[in-house]
Amino acid sequence: MVHALTLPAGTEHGKIRAAGVVLWRPGGRDGELELALIHRPKLCDWSFPKGKLKEGERSKEAALREALEETGMRVQLGARLPTQHYRVKGRPKRVRYWSAVRISGRFTPNREADRLEWLSADRARRRLSYGHDRELVDALLTRLGE
Repeated sequence: MVHALTLPAGTEHGKIRAAGVVLWRPGGRDGELELALIHRPKLCDWSFPKGKLKEGERSKEAALREALEETGMRVQLGARLPTQHYRVKGRPKRVRYWSAVRISGRFTPNREADRLEWLSADRARRRLSYGHDRELVDALLTRLGE
């Protein structure tokens, strides 16, 4: 008897599929754009809102859902940003990203993200825990013509 391999939601042929946003707003204290970074207590890291796709979910839907779940904000997606590819516990992971701006809502600490900080691009680069996230800062600035 042959048993079919059932992969968990958010995976495709063993690859973890995820989506996220680089949430930004114009005009911080010095008039420069600011980026929202979240602190994830489970991993003790600073990152952009992102997460695995649910069964049958499209990447854009997942990006919107993850932004709401992790930041408490409804967002409007903007330009596509580079897709990130890396390994997690030996498995390949693909994360599709979009730029995003807040439509409504506000951050409330939750189990996935206990802090959110709005930082300038330079401060965000220094705070981010992973190099592949720093590349997204540069991609966003290029897209916005900054």
